[in-house]
Amino acid sequence: MLEKYIDAAVGNKKAEVVLKNGKFVNVFTGEICSGDIAFEGGRIVGFGSYEGETEYDIAGKIAVPGLIDAHVHIESSQLSPEEFAKLVLPRGTTTVIADPHEITNVCGIAGAQYIADAVKNTPLEAKVMLPSCVPATSFETSGAVLTGADTEKYLKEDFIYGLGEFMNYPGVVFKDPEAMRKLEAARMLGKVVDGHAPDTSGKGLNGYIAAGISTDHECTSPEEAAEKVSKGMYVHLREGSATRNVAQNCKAVNAANLRRFIFCTDDRHAADLKANGHLDNALRVAVRAGMDPVWAVVAATLNSAECYRMYGKGAIAPGYDADVAVFDDLKDFRCAMTFKKGRLVAKGGEALFETGEKYLPAAVKNTVHIGDISADSFKLRLRGGRANVIRILKGGVVTKKVVREVESKDGDVVLQGTDLLKLAVVERHKGTGNIGLGLVEKYGLKGGALALTIAHDSHNVIVLGDNNEDMAAAVRELRRIGGGMAVAAQGKVQSLPLDIAGLMSSLPAEEYVAKSEALLEKAYALGVSRDYEAFMSLSFLALLVIPELKLSDRGLFDVTKFDFCGVDA
Repeated sequence: MLEKYIDAAVGNKKAEVVLKNGKFVNVFTGEICSGDIAFEGGRIVGFGSYEGETEYDIAGKIAVPGLIDAHVHIESSQLSPEEFAKLVLPRGTTTVIADPHEITNVCGIAGAQYIADAVKNTPLEAKVMLPSCVPATSFETSGAVLTGADTEKYLKEDFIYGLGEFMNYPGVVFKDPEAMRKLEAARMLGKVVDGHAPDTSGKGLNGYIAAGISTDHECTSPEEAAEKVSKGMYVHLREGSATRNVAQNCKAVNAANLRRFIFCTDDRHAADLKANGHLDNALRVAVRAGMDPVWAVVAATLNSAECYRMYGKGAIAPGYDADVAVFDDLKDFRCAMTFKKGRLVAKGGEALFETGEKYLPAAVKNTVHIGDISADSFKLRLRGGRANVIRILKGGVVTKKVVREVESKDGDVVLQGTDLLKLAVVERHKGTGNIGLGLVEKYGLKGGALALTIAHDSHNVIVLGDNNEDMAAAVRELRRIGGGMAVAAQGKVQSLPLDIAGLMSSLPAEEYVAKSEALLEKAYALGVSRDYEAFMSLSFLALLVIPELKLSDRGLFDVTKFDFCGVDA
């Protein structure tokens, strides 16, 4: 094979594939160069003047290395890995760092194995990380537990690439023995460890990094991003569906620190992928916010490859993988063609590959186990007239803890005439009967309820409503369909199944997008504020590692104190 590479590179033979007459971004020099690009045996063998057995004229376009999503939960697309690949490859993404944290919290290591196996049916390359926090905290009930001993064992599996986002910041700085065991296992094996440390700075940040954690995707400001890169971390510029901080945080990028920034989507749902794109969208946002387009390409390619030690990726240069995206320009980033290992896999926004029958092992099916649910299950009894309330903030997953005056009648909170809604998290993995109850403001729902089996990170049922009857009806519907999303109003319920672990659909992407958008419109018709993605924003209200006030199946949780607080204020 080496002889073939050399012969094609020096021009002794025609290369297998040549991209003719175009320009390309040289990520090593920051230049936009002209010349043909030659592929042989899945590798780039040279650029300059070449002839190929197969030639593609890319005149007037510009080639860049295949985009690398440096942190993504494929499950958050709500699609199977096969359908996810069909949406992102036509957008120029060729590799993802996949953290199957969501499905592993439901199905254990079998969930991570499922992601790794299913994506093999596609040209998309996925480096699968072992989730580090299953569950994310000890204050919730998940479908599985991965201990330090499990981490030591599973990090040695061939399909595991590194250790996923380490959300347990307190466990690191206070040297929790289980956290230490997991981090030490990664250190001994030389594995990359992803971080998750919002609003962390100073000596606490020093300790977190000293533990071997090398990335962070939760920066809340350019100043926070600048401090983290100054201490050697790689900072993800994230453009998800519910959390978008590229435009803000790219202001921290300058010529001196550029090489420590990478791009990710983290959580991006199917309709958003279909309508607005993937990393191509993140690049558009960055450039419109003032980031140099070549810098943006470097961050989305070479930086990510080097951060995750994927040597031979992230550049258009001899010896590098022939993963290339061809865009019309570096402003709108409209992808004309995508090549993976030298093969054309997408053109004009369409995937050029088939995946065959979906891979659906028994381990990811039938994961919803809920007992009897009635309207009385959602009665919220308070001792007094003041309550701790979750206040929703626009543009992210951070909430505020506020205190509100409330009335009660017949042993239940009165919601009529207020901006308050009930929130409940119903345990769905082990049939414990746990139901955590709380109050939310600023969501806008009136006359019904929303429920879904996506509730970060343990993925119990989360349900929001202004009356107990509709809340109960929505949860019973999710039990009936085996997981998914539901809208209940005045006794009528509409739903959409998520048959893969209660998180993902096996439907084709277009069909799922149409059905999910129709259900979303039902939610907005009930008054949900369009400042939020009705279901995805709801799913983060159970995320106990993001400030300030969240809800688990065991009760209301004050993240700043890292303990339960109760609804009574």
